[in-house]
Amino acid sequence: MAYDDKDVEIEHKEKKQDTSKVGVAAIKYITYLIIFFGILWFLIQYVLPSF
Repeated sequence: MAYDDKDVEIEHKEKKQDTSKVGVAAIKYITYLIIFFGILWFLIQYVLPSF
């Protein structure tokens, strides 16, 4: 029984998770929320009491 030596190359492919895009999107939407609540706070504090 003869054994044949074969060169076998194994490639390990890993999924690349682009966390920088997720971070940028999170910062962008958190900024939108802060601006929204800032405008809402301004309206409640200064504009609404005048009515």
